[in-house]
Amino acid sequence: MRFGTLRASSNSYARFKLMAYTGMTLSVVALVLVAALSTELSSGLRHRTTSTTTSLAPIFVTGPLITPPLSLADAPPILAQQPFGQRLTDINAPLNSSQLAVINDEPNSLFDTAARMWLNGSLTSLVGQHIAAAPLLTVNGKPAVVYLGAISCVYCGENRWAMALALSRFGIFQSLFFGYSALGDQDVPTVYWAPAHYNATSAVDFGNFYDGTYVTFLSIDYASPITAGFQMQTLPYFQQEATAINNTVYEKATSLIVTLNNYAGTPYTIWGRYSVLGADATDFGVVTSTSSTTTSNESTSSTTSATSTGALLAITTMTHDQILASLADPSTQFAWTEYAAADYYVALICSSLGIISTSSTTAPPVCSEPNISSMTTTFLLSG
Repeated sequence: MRFGTLRASSNSYARFKLMAYTGMTLSVVALVLVAALSTELSSGLRHRTTSTTTSLAPIFVTGPLITPPLSLADAPPILAQQPFGQRLTDINAPLNSSQLAVINDEPNSLFDTAARMWLNGSLTSLVGQHIAAAPLLTVNGKPAVVYLGAISCVYCGENRWAMALALSRFGIFQSLFFGYSALGDQDVPTVYWAPAHYNATSAVDFGNFYDGTYVTFLSIDYASPITAGFQMQTLPYFQQEATAINNTVYEKATSLIVTLNNYAGTPYTIWGRYSVLGADATDFGVVTSTSSTTTSNESTSSTTSATSTGALLAITTMTHDQILASLADPSTQFAWTEYAAADYYVALICSSLGIISTSSTTAPPVCSEPNISSMTTTFLLSG
């Protein structure tokens, strides 16, 4: 009996130990599983946070803008007619009221038609560009549009037409000026935001004559000899120049571009909550002939030119008046592409304002156009 009792007690003790060890083992396994799940969950949350284009903290700044001079004694308009490839005809001359009206006063229906073409893929030229999130820079109570380019840049030259059309939906230009890209970079006819220092060795043209109802427009163009090729400075140069003229608004704008750290070349723009990393269209018209041309690489801000033989860009054979006439009565892919490129910028602003479609009298009317609204939705859904 004693032996049997002892044996029974021993068996109970063994079973107790087995249960205890089993419980401890299961606890350890559970802890390991919990830790693993916790790590996986944390990793997943970090991944989601990184991949989401959440709104960045807005930036608010107040201060005077820059009103540039209407003319420059050392860079006057050149009124003599000059051949294609060497044109500076009317450079720095202001657009007259009829010419300016083509930018300011075209109906929203033209923009909506171009937006429909963008949506249904009937444009022959690509419209669109890489965009990245940017903090909403609010200047004197209005969202800012920021432009950094160069007067010598061929892509800036083409892109300013679309920019001007887009900005006209949110305000009005009191003045614009005839300009060109550099002679060594296709002498593409364009508009300047202000008279350019086209003879300067190195200068910055700050400011414009835009009266914004819904947005504030900040423009920065690097000026260099227009008779040469493409030239551009580094970002710290523009920060230093903004500091030198003691303008808080432009100091903040140049600092923001540096902080975003996504500048890859000209033109570089910020439209509300979006930075646009280049021209949003390459719209140089229909090929008309072949010619040996010299091009430069604005996308890398390189001042090195490369010679190539290829199609002569049709826009280089057009005058400012011909371009304006095309925009006034769009019937070509060139004109519709310019409007669609403008729509791309318009949709970014409508998205930044949180507007898809509204009848509010305080909202930009262009945002209520049905096809503009559809374009805006794509940006709102992307973050």
